[in-house]
Amino acid sequence: MRDKNGMPQGIVVEVQNGDIERALRKLKKKVQNEGVFQDLKNKEFYVKPSELRRRARGQALARMRKRARAEETNNKYDKAE
Repeated sequence: MRDKNGMPQGIVVEVQNGDIERALRKLKKKVQNEGVFQDLKNKEFYVKPSELRRRARGQALARMRKRARAEETNNKYDKAE
């Protein structure tokens, strides 16, 4: 599909020298970076707002624990020196 200016719409990958494998790898990377698969997965089923809040809280806790572990290992190495 093209927009009103004639530019391609959506994610576009050009195939150069008939190298389809390379174009597919680039397409997969672009799709992953854009978060297309994640959006599809998230919209597959309805999730109640309370469940969304619970998931967000759990993800925040996981990030906090990860940062704490990273700081702990950094502090451990600082004390060893």
